[in-house]
Amino acid sequence: MRVAAVPSGSLSLLDWLPYLWKRVAFPAAPPADARVRWRSLAVVLVLPALLLYPVLGFHLFEPDEGRYAQIPREMLARGAWVVPTLQGEPYLDKPPLMYWLVELSYLAFGVSPAAARLVPAVCVHLTILAVYLIGRRSVGERGAFWAAVLLSVSPGYVGMARLLLLDGLLVLCVTCSVLCGFEAVRGGRLKLGWWLAAAVGSGLGFLTKGPISEILLFPPLFAFALLNRETARVGVSKLLLFGLVVLAVNLPWYVAIYREQPEFLRYFFWEHNVMRFLQPFDHLQPVWYYVPILVGGFLPGVVVGVAYLRGLFLGTAGAGVRTQAGGFWLLSGAWCLFFFSCSGSKLPTYILPAFPPLCLALGEFLARSAWDRSWKARVLVGGFAVFGGVLNLGVVPWYAAARSPVGPNGEFDRVAAFVSDPAVPVVTYPRNLDSVAFTFGRSDFARVRSKDVNQFVVDCHFRPRTVVLFTHGHSYAAFVEAMPATLRVARHETFQRRGGDRRLADRFAGPSPWGLCDAVVLEPVALQHR
Repeated sequence: MRVAAVPSGSLSLLDWLPYLWKRVAFPAAPPADARVRWRSLAVVLVLPALLLYPVLGFHLFEPDEGRYAQIPREMLARGAWVVPTLQGEPYLDKPPLMYWLVELSYLAFGVSPAAARLVPAVCVHLTILAVYLIGRRSVGERGAFWAAVLLSVSPGYVGMARLLLLDGLLVLCVTCSVLCGFEAVRGGRLKLGWWLAAAVGSGLGFLTKGPISEILLFPPLFAFALLNRETARVGVSKLLLFGLVVLAVNLPWYVAIYREQPEFLRYFFWEHNVMRFLQPFDHLQPVWYYVPILVGGFLPGVVVGVAYLRGLFLGTAGAGVRTQAGGFWLLSGAWCLFFFSCSGSKLPTYILPAFPPLCLALGEFLARSAWDRSWKARVLVGGFAVFGGVLNLGVVPWYAAARSPVGPNGEFDRVAAFVSDPAVPVVTYPRNLDSVAFTFGRSDFARVRSKDVNQFVVDCHFRPRTVVLFTHGHSYAAFVEAMPATLRVARHETFQRRGGDRRLADRFAGPSPWGLCDAVVLEPVALQHR
């Protein structure tokens, strides 16, 4: 493709950036063939299904999966749809869309880990389908096919997003919103239908995890409009329309939760969004935290990405493989990586929304280069498909069982001896143990923090028995050492694996089941001697 002559005269940076973007970095013509191919669609339907659905009922990971299984179970038992609760107390950290979907899954298939995990698994599958079906409009059918396949075999995406977390649903909402938003502005005229669809996806993302869906949508769109001045203008009226759709999706629940829990708005928006970004209070990590996570979790894409970036920055690949649409998807993925890297509070799953746009950029590169016909690309995809199957269907379920407080190594019966009687109160110290509550159908596990331990000791004197589940390795020893003589330990079981004769599997799985270290029955001495 012939590159236009360098503009002459005195030009500002805002004039040079569109020139470099459109004429140098991404000068190729858009792909012409966007028709769905049934063979490609069959692969996109079957390959993710084989990696996602065969094994969903493995033990719940602590703490997140236990929490997100327990909250909808409690809401279903109470017939509640407005106020999420955890162990009978309002849980105001997140909006309720994920809880609602898991509730519906419980209603359809019964209460179980498999029914709960079906929701994120379907979200992962729908995201991959959206990348193919909507992404083909911008990067061509072949590019979208490669993008969907890369996403399907990315171990970090499928492995993490199918777990019972909010991120799989959030990635679906954000991906659909960005795909539709780009379709709306691509070209010289705003396409209202696509714009409204983007607003609906963004609104559902807001109802999943707050305003992060809008944060991941608008900066790439506005940056692309600055770099490519042939995109449609989004006026104030269309932005207001977008906002009204987001409000229509969210306002009914936000009004309802405010009426029942007025503190929610300040707690969620200020503490869990603004302050968590500006002054993080947990999950503190350095700015480069996501680099190794992206490299490891996106490994098949990294292999392709090395060739892609070499061609982009060093000119070792033809300019004909780089289009404006591919540039937008690279921009969108890079913005997600940059934004979460700037936040002090980081978790590995936060970066998952970057995977679909990066796959679209690399998928277009694969389709328009020699990689499309190379045996190397097929070996790469096939190898990671096998690796993903072993990881998702074998290693992860085994690891979850080995770490579970109610796993197969004899822990279930031992834990049941402490928590199966609903008449005996159970306290977790100092953290929740929601997977145990979920397994035994209880919603009354009280959590005691270190600052509240004195009041807890007083309360134990007014109950015949109290079960305490210690969730830190040294909590039991410290508690017993400080325990008053008016209380006694009637029964104690340790779940910590000690000694040099532990099996190799136990060494890999950790020194104790995840979250449970010791369990005791406390009795007041005065009552014991009456």
